[in-house]
Amino acid sequence: MRARYGVPLGITAAGAAGLAYAAGFEARSFRLRRVTVPVLPEGMRPLRVLQVSDIHMVGGQRKKQRWLRSLAGLRPDFVINTGDNLSDPDGVPEVLDALGPLLEQFPGAYVFGSNDYYGPKLRNPARYLVERARGQHGLNGGGAPAVGVVHNPWEELRDAFDAAGWVGLNNARGTLKVDGHEIALTGLDDPHIKRDRYDRVAGGPAPGADFSLAVVHAPYLRSLDAFASDGYPLILAGHTHGGQLCLPFYGALVTNCDLDTDRVKGLSAHTAAGRRSYLHVSAGCGTNRYTPVRFFCPPEATLLSLVPGVAGR
Repeated sequence: MRARYGVPLGITAAGAAGLAYAAGFEARSFRLRRVTVPVLPEGMRPLRVLQVSDIHMVGGQRKKQRWLRSLAGLRPDFVINTGDNLSDPDGVPEVLDALGPLLEQFPGAYVFGSNDYYGPKLRNPARYLVERARGQHGLNGGGAPAVGVVHNPWEELRDAFDAAGWVGLNNARGTLKVDGHEIALTGLDDPHIKRDRYDRVAGGPAPGADFSLAVVHAPYLRSLDAFASDGYPLILAGHTHGGQLCLPFYGALVTNCDLDTDRVKGLSAHTAAGRRSYLHVSAGCGTNRYTPVRFFCPPEATLLSLVPGVAGR
């Protein structure tokens, strides 16, 4: 039997079932990944770093909020938020409620992503795949001036994070004190919309710090090259959603930036100017409000255990 317009009913049914699974189950199947990174200087005690990314909060996402609140039970040494907290101009209170226990109990730092600044636009989802295949990245075609977009209240988010003592790293440097150790942090504003200004933070790890790491929302190669060539042993990023729609036995189709799909999520390496850094890309725990699906790529946060070892730079 065939459906109208010659589409087999079996294919139609399979597509509907896949969509129901991707939107109704997997997009709400929150996971914690644990990763060990041998990156600290010898003699330094291990550090537990919680990375949260790409929350894309929309009003009413109670399960996501409860899960985020529960992460405080992990008792990390500090938290790194790699951006895209919002997918709704009214989502700031719910983001702050969800992150409340982390903000109240643990030191942290953050960068913003494009969705913290701008609300998503309703588009044909197929354009996502076509544009990425053609190498077109960024809001409105690779960082062109944002026109016809909703401006999110990112200032409210920034002020709340700052009031909690979290360190803003949008084209900035900062430090955290953890158990008597000084952790130096260097971050960039979002390269996806060309807000990154590496010249403002260039120069490599802070001298005298016990450990230094780099933070950016979107892992564009220009940013990774700059951090690696400057000698940062570890770079944390988000943005990719792990590909969001992946194929069994194949993996991600796109990364939504110029990073290769082999490194769309998890721990890998990045080499530039003869120096090698660890790169960790979070698959994030949310989706754009207009494409609320995940397939073979569950939403996640990551607990990174940093231990002594050779960075291999």
